[in-house]
Amino acid sequence: MRFFRLGKNFNWKYIIGEILLIFIGINLAIWFNDWNTSRNAREQKSVAIAKIKEEVESNLEELQFTEEKNDLVLEAFATYKKYYTDTPSEAVALPHEMAELQKKYPRFFRITDSAEVGDGIYKYQGGTFIQLELPELTEIAWETTRSTNIAREFDYECLYGLEGVYLLQRRVQKELDKAAEALKQRKLREIISILEFEKQISEQLLSDYQEVLDNIDACR
Repeated sequence: MRFFRLGKNFNWKYIIGEILLIFIGINLAIWFNDWNTSRNAREQKSVAIAKIKEEVESNLEELQFTEEKNDLVLEAFATYKKYYTDTPSEAVALPHEMAELQKKYPRFFRITDSAEVGDGIYKYQGGTFIQLELPELTEIAWETTRSTNIAREFDYECLYGLEGVYLLQRRVQKELDKAAEALKQRKLREIISILEFEKQISEQLLSDYQEVLDNIDACR
């Protein structure tokens, strides 16, 4: 067996220097890779926040418009209910009362016939027609953020708040879909019941939307 020994003239300083250079080079490469990954994550997070903010703003405007229109339905029904008989296809009122109702809520109750029932009071035959407003509430930005794992860069408070908003949004959308289905089946009182409940959770959703818009920049 042969043994090899380093000679006396072997340059230890050179070897140590090379090792140090390699060590420093590897650590610099790791640091740069981590820095670049972190920078890309911050950029993606910034884009995601901007998209979510834009989406929430759009949903807020859409829901506000929807609630304004559907509130008129609730208001009209509450007013006409005082004059309905056993069915929303008949209403009993004085001529000037019906004229005021028709002016305030045009096309809600469409008269096809009328007959005096005594003391100047008329029974009006017709039908109640509801024009239901359905919003297009999207969650594309949020789902994209979650599916691409950018959501990992958000802190807990941001994630909790956003998840809660979109969960409530789905509930509102579900109730409005139920109202649309009831409308197809001409179930007036069921529609009104659904809209009354939907109004309550929509008010909460509008408040939550605004809270997200006020605080989402802090998620950066």
